[in-house]
Amino acid sequence: GQLDTTCHAFVGETVVLPCTTTPAGELTLSKSMLYWQIGTKELVHFFQNGQDSLEGQDKKFHGRTSLFPDQMKHGNLSLKISNVQLRDDAEYSCIYRQTESHQTKKSTIKLNVSAPPRIEEPPSPSEQNQIPSGSPTDVPCLAVLPLSSLLLVPLGLWHL
Repeated sequence: GQLDTTCHAFVGETVVLPCTTTPAGELTLSKSMLYWQIGTKELVHFFQNGQDSLEGQDKKFHGRTSLFPDQMKHGNLSLKISNVQLRDDAEYSCIYRQTESHQTKKSTIKLNVSAPPRIEEPPSPSEQNQIPSGSPTDVPCLAVLPLSSLLLVPLGLWHL
């Protein structure tokens, strides 16, 4: 259960969860299985006998995951997840098993998903009033703000 890597992504981005194995020579993909899963129940992506096998894939990942088939035989078992969602935030296991030798390799990748960064907007009026202390306009600004918030409260109630 050792964490190998932590990845970060914003909602809507595409992220690649890294997983590599370093056997001697090339992997025989037709004789291997690759599971990407969360915990023991959520199947994110499954690859066996040289092809994707997504019947048991968790619905929330449907159409959003892919491997790198051309690089897999060289040990790149990374998983690409497109249109990342907040609910994708989890610990993912990359489990590679060779059918003949029953050799299993596992690595764990934590994916941290955060809301997309806000687009910079012009500062709101309250931010413009934050003039460094010591300037002469310091006191009038502070006096105006509480007054305007007091006026808003009765007006808001009036419309009820």
